[in-house]
This record gives sequence, structure tokens and C-alpha cells, in this order.
Amino acid sequence: MAYRLEEPILRIRDNEEMEGAMHRKTFVTIIMAVCALGLVLAGTATAMHHMPGKGVTVNPARATWTTGFFLEAIYSRALEDLGYTVKDPKKVSNPIFYQSVYNGDVDFWANGWFPIHYAQLPKNFEKNAKLAGTVVKGGALQGYLVSKRDVEKFGIKSLNDFKRPEVKKAFDSNKDGKADLVACPPGWGCEKVITHHLKVYGLEDHINPIKASYSASMADAVARYQSGEPVFFYTWTPNWTVNRFKPGEDVVWINVPETIPSAAQKGYEDAMVHSGVAGAVSDPIKMGFPGNDINVVANKAFLAKNPAAAKMFEVMSIPFADIAAQNAKMYEGENTEKDIDRHVSEWIALNKDQWDAWLEEARKAAK
Repeated sequence: MAYRLEEPILRIRDNEEMEGAMHRKTFVTIIMAVCALGLVLAGTATAMHHMPGKGVTVNPARATWTTGFFLEAIYSRALEDLGYTVKDPKKVSNPIFYQSVYNGDVDFWANGWFPIHYAQLPKNFEKNAKLAGTVVKGGALQGYLVSKRDVEKFGIKSLNDFKRPEVKKAFDSNKDGKADLVACPPGWGCEKVITHHLKVYGLEDHINPIKASYSASMADAVARYQSGEPVFFYTWTPNWTVNRFKPGEDVVWINVPETIPSAAQKGYEDAMVHSGVAGAVSDPIKMGFPGNDINVVANKAFLAKNPAAAKMFEVMSIPFADIAAQNAKMYEGENTEKDIDRHVSEWIALNKDQWDAWLEEARKAAK
């Protein structure tokens, strides 16, 4: 009987020991898993907060046209998110920027327009600087627009129509005997091309290019249009002007008489004729300008020392429509530095996953 009583007791004890061992093993497994997960999360957090630009000061430049301010601001913010200290941008004209980035006095800008800016590069530019990324690919159109009601009234098809006395008179707001064209300030790439057009098409005695502040001149054009007067202006896209003056509704793109490239445009003749342009007076249309890429341009030494910045420039891009929408906000009065900074924050919030992916690529490039 003693034997029969002891055997179940021993079996119970054995079972208890086995269960205890199993619990201990399970507990150890859980602890190990938690530790492993912690290491993974810590690694992820470290990667997310890796600041390859820490301790490096960046000197950006900014174009003189207001519609380019947003691009400088958003690329500078990207560098700040990588840990760089970014100084206030230097606002410079194209030739001064390209010489400055060649010399290393500034590190980058996001306002390069190519091919139109090629003619403004200093000799041997590629030795010290390069196109480091593409903001907008091929979507930057340029050309001449005329109020639609006056295109229809006078049968305007191209710049040559401004040689006609009745057309010149209608568009002559300062009574100097020439049609007034809102053109580009000195130093802009478009100013050189417009000057070229007036010369090669024999228009210097017929068209007066207004080269004052572009924003102020366009504001005056808006006021004249609203009062029923004709308007004739050069513009580019993306730009607030094509939000305010809608091609096909308010204004019409017109032709140049024939495609005669400037020095900077040679080799791009085919790209100067466009098809499917909304609001064009004809299809295809001879715009007089090739479609441009908007590029980041940077100093090569800066890129070599800062692979994270170089990768960010390479992978980033901003949709054409988003730039135009921001430009429209600036025209409507949101044009202070504080406003532009807020626009950048709003854009990042709406594109957070893409933004974080770009930052991660840049961080990996620095490892």
C-alpha cells in the first residue's frame, strides 16, 4: 500500500518540475524576444534620427524671381532635417550664382533652368560645379501670352502681328508708338532670349520690352486686364500667372514667326515646338523657347564632402502642380518668409511618407 500511495505523489512532483521548467524556458524566450525587438527598434530609431549633416554649415542661394523662393526653402529644409545648419539664402542673379557656386562661395541652389541657363555658365563650369538633381523634368514651358479677347479681335497668331499699326496702338499703354510687353529683368535668362527674338524677328521698332520688376509689372497687367485693356506678356510655368490668367480662357499662347534659336538654345530646335499645349493659338505651336528642366546646381567639393546632401538632391523632386499652387498663394498675399516656411511645412505634412523615404535614402548614403 505504501508503494501504491507514493507512486502518484512522485508522478505529481515530476509533472510540477516539468511544468516549471517549461515556464522558465518560455519566460527566457519571451525576454530574449523582447530584447531583440528592442535592439531592432533602437536601430530603427537611430537610423531615423541619424544626422549626417551635424556640424556642417550650408550656404544656399536663391533666385531673384519670387516663384523660385519655395524651391530654395524646401530643399534647405531637407538639409536641415538631415542635421545641416543652413544659413539664410543669398538672393542673386543667374550669372552671379553660377560664378559663386563655381568658386565655392555658395553651395547650391534649386533654381537652375536648363537649357536656357547654359549660356550663363562660366568657362569650365563643370570642373567645379554640376547639375545635382532635377526638381521638375521638362515641364517648364516659356513663351508669350496675349489676352484672348484681343487675339480674337485682331486675329493675332504670332509676334509678327505686333508690326501691324492697329495692334501696336491697342497694346501701347505708355504711348511711345510700340506695343508694351511685360518681359524679364536684366540678368534673367529669358531677358537675353527676348532681346534675341526682338532682334531676329525685326521687332525692336514695334515692341517695347518692360524690364522692371516682373511681379510689379505683372500686377499692373492684371489691373489693366481687369479694366478691359489688352495684355501682352512673357511667362513661364510653373508660375502664378497661369493661375491668374488661365490659358484658353483669359489668355492665349502665341507663336514666334519661326524657330531661330539663340546661342543657348542651339541644338534644341525640336524642343521649341510644342504640341498639346492648353490655350495655344495653334497646334503645334512655335513657343520660341524649349521646355526646360528645373535643376539643383551644386558645388562639386560640397557634394563630395556631403554624400547625404548629394543623395537628397538626387532623389528629391516637387510636382509641377504643387509649385504652381504655392506660387498662387504667394500672389494672393502669402509672400512673407514666414508664409513660405509654412507652405514648406504643409507640403511635407501632405507628403510625409515620401519625405521620410528621401531622408532615409540620404542617411544611408552617408554611412
